[in-house]
Amino acid sequence: MRTPRRHRLLALIPLVLVLALAGCGSGTKSTSSGKTTITVAGSTTVLPIAEIAAEKFEAKTGNQVLVSGLGSSAGIEAVISGTADIASSSRDLTKEEASHELVSTVIAHDGIAIIVNDSNPVKNVTLDQLRDIYAGKIKNWKELGGPDLAIQLVNRDEASGTREAFRSIVMRGAEFDRSAAVLPGTGQVRDVVSRSAGAIGYISIGFVKSDYATTTVKTLTVNGVNATEDNVSNGKYPISRDLYFFTNGDPQGVSFQYIKFVLSDEMTKTIEEAGYIPVNWDQSARSDDSTSTTSGGEGK
Repeated sequence: MRTPRRHRLLALIPLVLVLALAGCGSGTKSTSSGKTTITVAGSTTVLPIAEIAAEKFEAKTGNQVLVSGLGSSAGIEAVISGTADIASSSRDLTKEEASHELVSTVIAHDGIAIIVNDSNPVKNVTLDQLRDIYAGKIKNWKELGGPDLAIQLVNRDEASGTREAFRSIVMRGAEFDRSAAVLPGTGQVRDVVSRSAGAIGYISIGFVKSDYATTTVKTLTVNGVNATEDNVSNGKYPISRDLYFFTNGDPQGVSFQYIKFVLSDEMTKTIEEAGYIPVNWDQSARSDDSTSTTSGGEGK
């Protein structure tokens, strides 16, 4: 497994990015110098890829890319309404979103890691047990061979693409326990679990480690399989998904150039270091043509 680049915590969305996005109004803007500014809004999971690509793209082309992590749903809505050029998302489109004829581009593959506090001796959970945990049926770690300690559920908010992917893959129609703590960001989930002995949460495998955190978290194997890039790529890890860019119609101009840059060989190492799997990595292990740009479909 490649060692993921350790991310800073995304506890709060930087206010300057929110203001920049709000000020963009109708999306693409041209400056007096002839350069163009575009906006990318959406998933906190995709944020590290989008931000690093924006820095490199601006240095290379002079065009500016304003990036914000407002959640997948908010990013998709921004593209539909015309206030952002590209939506970054950690889930596929819902039926309603797909009715807007958005175009999707898969930019990377990802796994959702199940995390617990470092002090928790439990090592493995099955998908069925995980569903029962988040449905509130399993309430104590002793039911899983752990200590007599109440399970503290940490969930994501409804705007989160990670929550939607988890709901689709793990919950399969079961309702989430409403007593769970609901947090808006990946970094916040990680931070709370790292500080709470009985907590359990789920985050992208790229965020399991962080140089900026004073504590660490432990990942559980799921059905006996470790949450690693290799196991996501070869299909063994059961909680995996694609990461997307969505545009209102086929991407044009600077938006097209930026997306093309994210998919270029120049970004491959960055995506790997961020803990994700580039779309061109180990394609033989996947049956889908993930490098293509296609019309969006129903949410997974």
